[in-house]
Amino acid sequence: MIGRQLGNRYEILEKLGGGGMGIVYKARDVFLNRFIAIKVLRPEFSSDEDFTRRFRREAQAVASLSHPNIIAIHDVGQEDEIHYLVMEYVEGEDLKTLIRREGALSQDKAVETAVQILAALEHAHGNNIVHRDVKSQNIMITKNGQAKLMDFGIAREFTAATVTMTDTVLGSVHYLSPEQVKGEPGSPASDIYSLGVVLYEMLTGRVPFRDESAIALALKHVQENPEPPSKYNPALPPTMDQMVLRAMSKNPHDRFSSAGEMSLLLRSGGLGIEDDMATRVIHPVRDFQDIRDPVEDFEEVGAAPAEKIIEPKAASGKRRAARRVALAALVMLLFFGGLIGLYHFFSQSLHAGEVEVPDVTGMHVTEAKDLLTSQYDLQVNVNRENHPDIPVDLVIEQDITPGTKVKRNSLVTLTVSTGPDLRSVPNLHQLTLAEARDRLEEQGLVLAEPVKNEYSDTVPEGYVFRQNPASGDKVPKGSEVNIYISKGPKPGSVVPDLIGLTLEKAQKELEKNNLQLGAVEWVDNKEHGRGIVIDQEPKAGTMIREDTPIKLILSKGQAEPSPEDEASDVKVKVNVPKDDEDHHVEITVTDIRGTNSVYSNTIPSGEKAEVVVRFYGREGTVKAYIDGKLEKEKVFKASR
Repeated sequence: MIGRQLGNRYEILEKLGGGGMGIVYKARDVFLNRFIAIKVLRPEFSSDEDFTRRFRREAQAVASLSHPNIIAIHDVGQEDEIHYLVMEYVEGEDLKTLIRREGALSQDKAVETAVQILAALEHAHGNNIVHRDVKSQNIMITKNGQAKLMDFGIAREFTAATVTMTDTVLGSVHYLSPEQVKGEPGSPASDIYSLGVVLYEMLTGRVPFRDESAIALALKHVQENPEPPSKYNPALPPTMDQMVLRAMSKNPHDRFSSAGEMSLLLRSGGLGIEDDMATRVIHPVRDFQDIRDPVEDFEEVGAAPAEKIIEPKAASGKRRAARRVALAALVMLLFFGGLIGLYHFFSQSLHAGEVEVPDVTGMHVTEAKDLLTSQYDLQVNVNRENHPDIPVDLVIEQDITPGTKVKRNSLVTLTVSTGPDLRSVPNLHQLTLAEARDRLEEQGLVLAEPVKNEYSDTVPEGYVFRQNPASGDKVPKGSEVNIYISKGPKPGSVVPDLIGLTLEKAQKELEKNNLQLGAVEWVDNKEHGRGIVIDQEPKAGTMIREDTPIKLILSKGQAEPSPEDEASDVKVKVNVPKDDEDHHVEITVTDIRGTNSVYSNTIPSGEKAEVVVRFYGREGTVKAYIDGKLEKEKVFKASR
């Protein structure tokens, strides 16, 4: 998916994470030039037409929500078999990752986060939208501490799968309300229950119910009451226990009436919460005689039954004694039953608390921690270190060998890669070889051997004038850096003596000395024939750079042809090679006036030059050059 553009608009840049429903990518909106997040549905959901239809309808409804604590949905689309959501991109991390890294949050931080999510739920519930999958993985914490709820309204479509898809949605089962476990539709009260679980997790660093089986875990929400959070965090006040346990009441009607009410009480420190246990008065039982028989209670009212009136006192005493014996037997039975129960409890605790440590090397640290804590009930400690080959956030090694059996809640230490140790390449420009070597060693880098030496017109001999990688580039520690030491300016050439040569011979002499022909100037001169070099600039013997052009001054010879000389015109054709390159074509004529260049031009690949040239006298020699190389030579006779 990386590099793909969805909807001709959203360019996929990198993978951010994934869950049971889809995979989330960071992308760029090329129309608005901004970063966004795209959730792509997994294939098992995309192939279900009924699911995708409801998914689009729900997403469009949620897109109408606008709240600072809700991650906005911008767009929903489909391309081929790919269904995707376009969402607001948030710089930060999810709450589950934060808790795994830092453990339990402070009470103030937990309350602040819960209040922000309650504000988001209150806004959604007011618009008749229920989240149905509130969990710490669906809460993003921005870099400035703002909480944002995501995946709003989508959970409805996969709630039915939460109890069976244990490999992908076990995280959701930790937060399901009892009514959702029973298959009932989610309601605002269900969201409050799930947020109660999240608040419990923030305050204690753990979820209230744990089990390796998703089925067993779901049933705990229905059948078991959670331990008060203060059992795992003794610093919590009783009011905070009451807040969390009320939010997690089995009966939806016993929970807070709304997200707004829960937020109000959280912000007030829990004042106003009714403590039912505080209003009860329980009288202790001092004697078995205090446990009265129903018939005796009836007597006290004053309306005794007839059989009681005629019953002898001896029979009444016997029956009372029998009841006392039965009660004593019941107490003994309960006592010994309790002893047996305790024996089984401690016996099972001693033998059923072992797990076999799985192999998590090579896994992403988030997945590894989730596997070890959720499915194996182990504690995880993370050490981070650089690694030249293993990518960032992948597990390098674990301190307990895979397959080893350990007690539950044992600590497993993971060594996680932070990627290669990157160093900034220093600026080596105009340093000596020794200085450059020292500067690289200071940065943990290595000078590449052998060192290259080249000519430079700008840097003096013996100093660095070029380096690779460039200054400021980030490279792994120990990387090699190539440097180029200046040999000074490139040595020049001595200008040869060209005077007395024809233009053609002068060109060949220049090529032999790696020099270039520059401008050609014609002047009247009766002492030399036409086309003979009579002067040059620079002068012969001068030391120059190879790219310096040489100017030639040529003799025109006789200024005008004599009347008796006839002029003849001929057509010359030169075909340029077809090789996708331009070529320079030059045509010269040699006649009674000497040698003259009559045509000089650049011709594109595959084309031809057609030129009409004139020569004086009885004959003339025409030569055609392509890129300085003689291509054609022909002698023409004058027509009489």
